[in-house]
Amino acid sequence: MKTYCHTQRAGRWLIVPLAASMAMIAAAYLTGLWPVLSGVPVLALMSWLFASLTIEIDGTELRWRFGPGLIRKRISLTEVSQYKPVETSLAEGWGIRLSRFGWLYNVAGYSAVAIQLHSGTQFALGTDDPAGLIAALASGMTAT
Repeated sequence: MKTYCHTQRAGRWLIVPLAASMAMIAAAYLTGLWPVLSGVPVLALMSWLFASLTIEIDGTELRWRFGPGLIRKRISLTEVSQYKPVETSLAEGWGIRLSRFGWLYNVAGYSAVAIQLHSGTQFALGTDDPAGLIAALASGMTAT
């Protein structure tokens, strides 16, 4: 039974790969360097893969997945020792990045929840609902 399920969409942040694709098309057309167009499908694939981030909590697990779910992770709630809301920076970016919070999984914005496991491993999940995620983590951890 899911106690929490929230999807954040990349939304306006998808303008960046769209603009880069348009620039590649224009550059290829103006210069005749058609191999430049090889970057367009790569950007389209990345946009599809990272168009959203869904975070779910059920009775025993914390799960998250990007877009269609090809990129996904899960951990047992019993592994979580601490969590707190944090703000990421433009330099930490979006997608999957190494950040000051460990691995950062993010599609848009600067709000995230930093999570530490009993093993000492740290990571952060970007979300536009940090309060809801924290409440669900608290609820899920007391249920386990």
